[in-house]
Amino acid sequence: MHDIKYHLVWITKYRYNVLNGDIATRIRTIIREVCMSYDIKILKGVVSKNHIHLLVSTPPTIAPSKLAQLLKGKSSFKIQQEFPELKKRYWGQHIWARGYFCASAGNVTDEMIKEYLDKHKSKENKDDFVVE
Repeated sequence: MHDIKYHLVWITKYRYNVLNGDIATRIRTIIREVCMSYDIKILKGVVSKNHIHLLVSTPPTIAPSKLAQLLKGKSSFKIQQEFPELKKRYWGQHIWARGYFCASAGNVTDEMIKEYLDKHKSKENKDDFVVE
């Protein structure tokens, strides 16, 4: 059982506004396909003109860096094959800028976890993990 959620954001290279019309529609489809093939659930997503926001739930076997690599890599490769007009803007191999933003998301706060752990302290080892 797991509950791992990430908020991911990445932008187009040079912040060009190329994610509209058929390209935006196809990007959505590609991202959905990649997510389905890796058991990643899209909870919410937005394709803007020059960036993408995703809130996803992932299996514990997929690190955020791997998730970004999969989504950006596969979508860039496919979209450039299908829309040759992008080669005028992106003479290299990438439509996405380097990097991405990622934040974990969830319903449990640090205080809730600390309270839970306080209730489960062993009587023999009162200082199981002492934070100094």
